[in-house]
Amino acid sequence: MADPVIHPSAVIEPGAAIAEDCQIGPFCVVGPQVRLARGVVLKSHVVVTGETSVGEETVIFPFACIGEIPQDLKFKGERAALEIGARNRIREYVTMNPGTEGGGGLTRVGDDGLFMAGSHVAHDCQIGNRVILVNNVAIAGHCVLEDDVIVGGLSGVHQFVRIGRGAMIGAVTMVTADVIPFGLVQGPRGHLDGLNLVGLKRRGASRAEITALREMLGDLGKGSFRDTARARIEAATGMEREVLDFILGPSDRSFLTPGRMTECR
Repeated sequence: MADPVIHPSAVIEPGAAIAEDCQIGPFCVVGPQVRLARGVVLKSHVVVTGETSVGEETVIFPFACIGEIPQDLKFKGERAALEIGARNRIREYVTMNPGTEGGGGLTRVGDDGLFMAGSHVAHDCQIGNRVILVNNVAIAGHCVLEDDVIVGGLSGVHQFVRIGRGAMIGAVTMVTADVIPFGLVQGPRGHLDGLNLVGLKRRGASRAEITALREMLGDLGKGSFRDTARARIEAATGMEREVLDFILGPSDRSFLTPGRMTECR
């Protein structure tokens, strides 16, 4: 293990905890409540402030602002935190805010994510592992993005929306309702455009699993999402059961419903 390497122009406020092997480049600012785990790299001109922890080997690129107060007029300076996991890549001009009292006080980002230039993670969000936010994606407050979600460039996600595991949001899409696991959503006002077939195949989903998911989506489009889910859940297994559990989970928002279905090849 090696001592951290800190550029002379960086400002490290008293109280900050900097672990071994960290590298802090020129003109960075690290606040007094910040904890940087082993191997964190701040390239240059990075601000990390607030009650913020950054996990091992995460790299933050120039002009990112991490842990600054939420963009929420209800925030009154209450204690709030931001937890960022390991091995994330946080690119230029990314902003991530801590939680608020009304949302539980914690924003959490998982491991192995890629947050591309200009993307935003708002207060009280819960971001899973291996999530990718492409350039200039805006995730509003209180959202949940489960593992392996990809959000295409210039897209927005409405506050309190949940996006299930393995779903993909196409570029320039506004997501205003929950997205089921493995769903594909695209368009100026997103609708459920079938399944994320590329992602399912990459995960080794069988043809039978994909067929079952497609049949389930067809049934869900014929009536109430939740009523149909309740009727199907006892006989469901695997990925189909995961989707139905998601639909019946706690949410105040509606669900995106199927548009045209993508053929399974």
